[in-house]
Amino acid sequence: MPAPKSSFLDKVLGRIGRLDAEGLQTVVQRLARERSFLETLFNTIEDGVLVVDEQGHVIYFNQAVTRLIGLQPSVEGQHIRTLLPEVDWEKISRADDPGGERITRHEFEVHYPRPRFLRLYAAPLDGETAGSSGVALILHDATEARQKTFEAIESERVQALTLLAASVAHEIGNPLNALHIHLQLMERELKKLKTNAANPKSGSRSRSQILSAEADTADISRKLEQYLGVAKGEINRLDYIVTQFLQAIRPVPLQLKVTSLNAVVEKTLELLRPELDNRGLIVELKLARQLTATPMDPIQMQQVLVNLVKNAVHAMTRGGTLTLQTGEGEDGVWMSVADTGGGIPQEQINRIFEPFFTTKQTGTGLGLMIVQRIVRTHGGRIELESHVGRGTTFRVWLPWHERKPRLLEEKTADAQR
Repeated sequence: MPAPKSSFLDKVLGRIGRLDAEGLQTVVQRLARERSFLETLFNTIEDGVLVVDEQGHVIYFNQAVTRLIGLQPSVEGQHIRTLLPEVDWEKISRADDPGGERITRHEFEVHYPRPRFLRLYAAPLDGETAGSSGVALILHDATEARQKTFEAIESERVQALTLLAASVAHEIGNPLNALHIHLQLMERELKKLKTNAANPKSGSRSRSQILSAEADTADISRKLEQYLGVAKGEINRLDYIVTQFLQAIRPVPLQLKVTSLNAVVEKTLELLRPELDNRGLIVELKLARQLTATPMDPIQMQQVLVNLVKNAVHAMTRGGTLTLQTGEGEDGVWMSVADTGGGIPQEQINRIFEPFFTTKQTGTGLGLMIVQRIVRTHGGRIELESHVGRGTTFRVWLPWHERKPRLLEEKTADAQR
């Protein structure tokens, strides 16, 4: 719809042929006053207003443009591409084509007269009317807003790292304390061995003393072996915590390959089959027969599935059922992991992806955080459905590389005959 004209112009244009010299002078004075008023108005606003003709030559700009990009009065008549090479003039000039976008938006950075981040809004001067009368460009200084956004992101990042560091320190504290205690116990037993070794040799001791010393030595050896086993277990636990922590926060570049989710599921199941059989779990495999291959990092997606399957396994007792399923929808392909465990209470579902939140006694709480990071890096999403006493289902969606064409259903075609 064309922009409404002022009533003054309507009246003037309606009787322009009947105006005498004095009337024309009055009209010119009125237009001059309006022009002066508009120039004053445009020069008081902070956003830059830049007008170019249909060929892209500058015909007007306000004082804010001078402040933002350093244009001088002598640049009038020059092409916008010369003054602002960052602007896509070809795209802007098509804004008035039939069916084209009425308003175009663009963001770019300038370094003169000082570094600035600008947002550009461009619209044809003739509004919805066909043809071209030039384009109005509005330049908005978004430097401060962008800086605040970066500061907010950095603040959230620091808070997240602080939380992770505090959580890691807490998680590492328990095995370190256990190591400290068992090393003290080992030191105590070693002192006993030294005491036995310092005693007189067996020639000056009775048989009962010799047997008692041998029994003490065997008991000390048994305890040392037990303490060493605990220490090794705690060291492995520390290594697991650190490894999970690094996997959760360290960005790993995707190595995309066009792969079927069915292949990922089958390979993961082959890897975990011994553990599943050892726990006496029933595995149901429901793979889509014709699943479209999708760009993904198969190694990282396998890690996603391993974490989800292990969570499901730990949620079930012996004889539970693990269901692995794949499929596809309008916006991508998916795989799901379902268990018949105890489910997740509603008050815990909102915290399930938080770092170091876990319902397992030996878990780190980082597995689902790793899953979420990998899926988000792929541009996908995770859906969670859980019912207390009935089990939990995680479904991972991955987007198509190119959106598939939507075909008419057969019943729709029959209805049109």
